Amino acid sequence: MSTPAYAAASAGAALAPWSIERRAPGAHDVQIEIAYCGVCHSDIHQARGEWGGGIFPMVPGHEIVGHVGAVGSAVTRFKVGDAVGVGCFVDSCRECASCHDGVEQYCTNGMTVTYNGYERGTQTPTYGGYSTRVVVDENYVLRVPAGIPLDRAAPLLCAGITVYSPLRHYGLKAGQQIAVVGLGGLGHMGVKIARAMGAKVTVLSTSPGKRDDALALGADGFAATREPATFRTLAGRFDFILDTVSAAHDYNAYLNLLKRDGTMILVGMPDQPVPLAAGALIMGRKRLVGSLIGGIRETQEMLDFCATHNVASDIELIPAARINEAYERMIKGDVRYRFVIDCASF
Repeated sequence: MSTPAYAAASAGAALAPWSIERRAPGAHDVQIEIAYCGVCHSDIHQARGEWGGGIFPMVPGHEIVGHVGAVGSAVTRFKVGDAVGVGCFVDSCRECASCHDGVEQYCTNGMTVTYNGYERGTQTPTYGGYSTRVVVDENYVLRVPAGIPLDRAAPLLCAGITVYSPLRHYGLKAGQQIAVVGLGGLGHMGVKIARAMGAKVTVLSTSPGKRDDALALGADGFAATREPATFRTLAGRFDFILDTVSAAHDYNAYLNLLKRDGTMILVGMPDQPVPLAAGALIMGRKRLVGSLIGGIRETQEMLDFCATHNVASDIELIPAARINEAYERMIKGDVRYRFVIDCASF
């Protein structure tokens, strides 16, 4: 099926209109007519070849929501018209321990990413959600609850699950103190989800101007990390730190803000190694951990949680033709807090 899309023809090239071929639905496939696609910062890194290994032409986009347009003959979980979503991967080996445990994102044989990968067992590239249609096995499709506006649901498929998964896994409890480091696409979802879990949330940011935004999103407090007093006054304050920052920064200074037995969770990925002093962990029996998105089961749980607690992403809706402008604005931090493409604009 010929499908309109936006693609980068080569590493660093501006995204431009292109046409891709989507397969016809097989017996277990769901054809999704894409309504909206979120724009993740990783789309920029990959479209510009900054992480290496790019497959071009590349159609980015792994925060996909829309409606079922057709189903294969053996599909049992979805019907035409259902509101559905697709996140960061569209397949996995289905045989390893991680797949059997429902944490397909850690598939031993590698998950099949929604774009910039290859369909399993083939040399057919995967193309993402900057397009009008996608075909995915029903086992990797999510149901979007009616309580979440579809455009604001799109970023939940990456940003939402990236913060939900570790908070759920490491056991954030109501009444505990958590610091969210950084207030961008990930950070603003961290504030909303931690608050919905009943935690007391403090935002830590290099930008003092984000104080009002942090409080409006539901944070109980805010501190500017460029003020030297911040790391003295908040020492030993938090049960958890959710670190969403992808620029290099001093993990040791933030570990000092944890209580004994506290946990600092990394979901941002700096592009260079960050020095770590053993004493920052030993003194206080602290944990420094990392986390990557979530499996299908947990992502569905997250969507249902967000619907129950009236949580959705704060977005700026754009036509597809403004995607290159959106990339430049994201690099400057000029978005509150996630761009979403209106795929009716293709």
